[in-house]
Amino acid sequence: MVVGSFASSVYGRLRTTYDADLIANLTLGHVSSLVDAMKGDFYVDRGQVEQAIRSKRSFNLIHLQSAFKVDIFPLANRPFDREAFSRRVKQQILRDSEVALWTQTAEDTLLSKLEWFRMGQEVSDTQWQDVLGVLKRQAGRLDVTYLHKWANELGVADLLERAFGETQETPSAGQ
Repeated sequence: MVVGSFASSVYGRLRTTYDADLIANLTLGHVSSLVDAMKGDFYVDRGQVEQAIRSKRSFNLIHLQSAFKVDIFPLANRPFDREAFSRRVKQQILRDSEVALWTQTAEDTLLSKLEWFRMGQEVSDTQWQDVLGVLKRQAGRLDVTYLHKWANELGVADLLERAFGETQETPSAGQ
């Protein structure tokens, strides 16, 4: 599932990024097929992948031709992470392409960005602008009840309200 700046670009403001972030439901049983599938096009370290899966930490793939990095985060057991993964949607990323990728929903992208903003001591203007971009572009289409539920559980309800205020959105609980 595509997350991070790629996902927020789908739902909000388009911006360039130096890597892609994915969440994958991986087990140690997937390592051999993953490494084999990436061979030739990407640098991938089997030991790093195994350790990342065991410790639920990210690992990366590096595209050999372009040096573009893909950070892969094993799916965590947290209820929010499981819920977001189950809600992922297939999106056509480029207008003139038939390529579609599984992405986080707009709501889960927004909540994840709020969490990253909080974890970064609330200083990243880039993260905050991603939040505002999603709110502005998705105005009237977001499941606000879902947003409030998870924002409370994730401890970012104050940030969600601040973002609504800055975008001058006044959602009702029933939206």
